[in-house]
Amino acid sequence: MLTETSLSIWGWGSLGIVLSLITFGPFVIFYLAFYILCFVGGGFVVTLLFGKTNSEKYLEQCEHSFLPPTSTGIPKCLEEMKREARTIKIDRRLTGANIIDEPLQQVIQFSLRDYVQYWYYTLSDDESFLLEIRQALQNALVQFATRSKEIDWQPYFTTRIVDDFGTHLRVFRKAQQKITEKDDQVKGTAEDLVDTFFEVEVEMEKDVCRDLVCTSPKDEEGFLRDLCEVLLYLLLPPGDFQNKIMRYFVREILARGILLPLINQLSDPDYINQYVIWMIRDSNCNYEAFMNIIKLSDNIGELEAVRDKAAEELQYLRSLDTAGDDINTIKNQINSLLFVKKVCDSRIQRLQSGKEINTVKLAANFGKLCTVPLDSILVDNVALQFFMDYMQQTGGQAHLFFWMTVEGYRVTAQQQLEVLSSRQKDGKHQTNQTKGLLRAAAVGIYEQYLSEKASPRVTVDDYLVAKLADTLNHEDPTPEIFDDIQRKVYELMLRDERFYPSFRQNALYVRMLAELDMLKDPSFRGSDDGDGESFNGSPTGSINLSLDDLSNVSSDDSVQLHAYISDTVYADYDPYAVAGVCNDHGKTYALYAITVHRRSLNSEEMWKTYRRYSDFHDFHMRITEQFENLSSILKLPGKKTFNNMDRDFLEKRKKDLNAYLQLLLTPEMMKASPALAHYVYDFLENKAYSKGKGDFARKVPPLIPKTDSDPEHCRVSAQLDDTVDDNIPLRVMLLLMDEVFDLKERNQWLRRNIKNLLQQLIRATYGDTINRKIVDHVDWMTSPEQVADLVKRFRDAFWPNGILAETVPCRDKAIRMRTRVAGKTKLLSIMPDELKHIIGAETTRKGILRVFEMFQHNQLNRRMVYVFLEGFLETLFPQYKFRELFNRLHSRSKQMQKYKQKLQTTQAPSLQKR
Repeated sequence: MLTETSLSIWGWGSLGIVLSLITFGPFVIFYLAFYILCFVGGGFVVTLLFGKTNSEKYLEQCEHSFLPPTSTGIPKCLEEMKREARTIKIDRRLTGANIIDEPLQQVIQFSLRDYVQYWYYTLSDDESFLLEIRQALQNALVQFATRSKEIDWQPYFTTRIVDDFGTHLRVFRKAQQKITEKDDQVKGTAEDLVDTFFEVEVEMEKDVCRDLVCTSPKDEEGFLRDLCEVLLYLLLPPGDFQNKIMRYFVREILARGILLPLINQLSDPDYINQYVIWMIRDSNCNYEAFMNIIKLSDNIGELEAVRDKAAEELQYLRSLDTAGDDINTIKNQINSLLFVKKVCDSRIQRLQSGKEINTVKLAANFGKLCTVPLDSILVDNVALQFFMDYMQQTGGQAHLFFWMTVEGYRVTAQQQLEVLSSRQKDGKHQTNQTKGLLRAAAVGIYEQYLSEKASPRVTVDDYLVAKLADTLNHEDPTPEIFDDIQRKVYELMLRDERFYPSFRQNALYVRMLAELDMLKDPSFRGSDDGDGESFNGSPTGSINLSLDDLSNVSSDDSVQLHAYISDTVYADYDPYAVAGVCNDHGKTYALYAITVHRRSLNSEEMWKTYRRYSDFHDFHMRITEQFENLSSILKLPGKKTFNNMDRDFLEKRKKDLNAYLQLLLTPEMMKASPALAHYVYDFLENKAYSKGKGDFARKVPPLIPKTDSDPEHCRVSAQLDDTVDDNIPLRVMLLLMDEVFDLKERNQWLRRNIKNLLQQLIRATYGDTINRKIVDHVDWMTSPEQVADLVKRFRDAFWPNGILAETVPCRDKAIRMRTRVAGKTKLLSIMPDELKHIIGAETTRKGILRVFEMFQHNQLNRRMVYVFLEGFLETLFPQYKFRELFNRLHSRSKQMQKYKQKLQTTQAPSLQKR
């Protein structure tokens, strides 16, 4: 039944479709679908319109019933936004100097264009935001410029930078020493050196370590962001700083767009090497220096780069088709390149095998050493230093010191007699005084080295000693009075097996040859000025006073001495002015009048004498060297290198010098050091004060003053005492030479010669006005023209031709290695021979290469850049606690945490005992 029904339905349906197609055609299906779609769509539209109308009516009815009233501020805000943006006027003045403002404006424009505009215009066409950012940057620059003009930059450029660089070099040197001490056989890697460097930095700085900032890019970016935010807080108006969006934009531009690229460039070793070569571009490379670099290099990369370049040049030269004279030139070039290639190959093989040869030890054991005569040793600074060390080891130092002291006496006596002769021609008579001083000096030499009380005593024939004593008692001393005994002492040092013959078999002799650069060249090359060398007294300070300081004043317990400085009065140059600022031949200085009272049992005297601060300093140096216990009691007022003619400063110095005099003249002080009265009377006597600058035996102050702490574990500035030397630039140069060439282990005689050499160089270059020259140079460095030039260089480096510079591709490793070799060769080539003659060729090479090696580590260079930046900001904002801020920013240092844990571990036992 169901089957029949379904068949009938399908039959009638099929019949209906067939009839429809026959009647209406094949498009009836599309018409039907279209009608149905229109019906459904019309119903949907009608429903939507009906619902919207009813919803609006409902919301209108209940608006006032359920919603609070709209604030009047919102419509006003919308109204303000619809208005036309106001024009922001930009004042293009930044520093007050047009030559600086113009390039600065270009830097601001380029920064906004390349770091903000390129993406901002895709979001909005509104210029007001960009103008506000520009205004914020300009406000910061205006504040920065105003602050810079108020700062005295002389201490920063003359002391702070030198201190930071010297301390950085000291940390690097100590790190190298630690790496060497860990294992002499295994060479430490660059990573080990960096880690050790920051360990030493913590030990020296105590409260800060910059390892995270220098080794972690992420921490470095965070540090720069924090630092820039602090600077914006100080430089921006409060309203601009509170605008977070603008503040973050400016912070990112400064940190990521300017500071970070600049630091990356300044800390790149390859950039530094290229800059070094550019700075000394006028100096020609020395073939000998180049071969020394190759033979001394311990970097396989450098040697391979040079070898490959030599092979490339060889291939090119062999491919040339030449004839005639050119062929000889090419053959010579090929032979030179083959030699360089051979040296590189042998050096690489030796380094790879780990069989490094110590040239000094090899020469000492197997080499045939050249002979340096004793007379050449005695007139050469470097050679004499090693012979002096050997004589001290064998106990023969008295003979050498006697020979040197007599040489100094002869030179000084000749000078004194020449001066006496010229004065007699002019009608001035000081014969007895000069001869008395010469006699006192000769007697001093006799007492110290030849008398029965001398310890140690120079052993010579008794009849010679007796003859000398008789001459001193009955005749006037002459420059040749010690010649016979000096000749005997020379023969003794030359022929006695304990002295010169044994010295030639000692390791010190081989080291001397290395310093003289004679292990490879048998010809002796001593000091150019050796024949005229004179030695100012013995290195041990056997004679502490010059001839002018030897007077016959004796102390008397019954004599009472009182002195004070009169009030300061400004006056023209007049040696009898009460006190004042004087100008003598263009040199300005302060003159103090001292009123002196001397009372004895039968008489009372009063007089005035006139002294400069440099006289006080010379006097203080003499007595503290002669009486070491006074150095901890007497404190001379400190020296002020610049602006030391200020009225307030002179008044303060006068009070301090008065206090110094009163403490010096106390009866307790005089009784504690009876011989002190001799020096005090001489200083306060009514005559021109003679400073201890004679060539005879002037005591030179130690290069590094004594301190309670270990100087190796403190900053370089901790050893720079303003009261020790009048010439601060000279003192700074001495400290730097100490760090570069590691001279602390050398004897005091060598250091004295180094100081004399530097004094001669400074005086030859600047005369006595070096401090004035430094002031002028600092003023020139901070002048508008120089600052404008620096800004232009920065602009041209980052935006050459007004276009953002593309990231410079990293140069090929071989090119960078060859640049390193070229840089080292250039540095060794420009070293003056005078320096080698003073401290030795080997020491000079090691010092220069140490400085060069320090700049070959990116992380260490970053540390130095950040130290300079921190010092700059501390100088720029002295009223803010930037030092504490930097300590906090670096507080997450891993090395710092290890150091604190180590301190806690070492201090725990002592605390438990308490």
